[in-house]
Amino acid sequence: MSKQTTDTDVAFISALAELLNKNELTELSVKREYGEDDSLEVRVVKQATVVTVAAATAPVVHHAAPVAAATSAAASHSAPEDPAQHPGAVTSPMVGTVYLAPEPGASPFVTVGAQVSEGQTVLIIEAMKTMNHIPATKSGTVKRILVEDGHPVEFGAPLLIIE
Repeated sequence: MSKQTTDTDVAFISALAELLNKNELTELSVKREYGEDDSLEVRVVKQATVVTVAAATAPVVHHAAPVAAATSAAASHSAPEDPAQHPGAVTSPMVGTVYLAPEPGASPFVTVGAQVSEGQTVLIIEAMKTMNHIPATKSGTVKRILVEDGHPVEFGAPLLIIE
């Protein structure tokens, strides 16, 4: 490719990114044909940023309390559990878009409370137009589904909890 074509492609990709932001889209895919054996295929994806804010407030004590009582109260007021650290967490092996059902309108692979066996497909992650079946890492009951159908996921993100 010539430098002029490369500069044009960079400007085209920049315009796609601007269009993505301007229209509040999360993904845009375009194929540009230059000739019989020359084309440019571009996929621009904006990953959602999830921010978790946890605030802990301590009770106001107006009288002196024994130290042991304060320690036990603090121990019972623990921070929320990180789902990725749960022993039954099924995490994403790749970056992509998660689908809870085999096709639009179909019933989901699993629901909360469903019994699954190790190796059973629990969802699909689409990456580079390839549908990747994600298996249950162990047998048990699905306790929580941590993702929404059609939303992007990052590598290592917790998808669901099996106990």
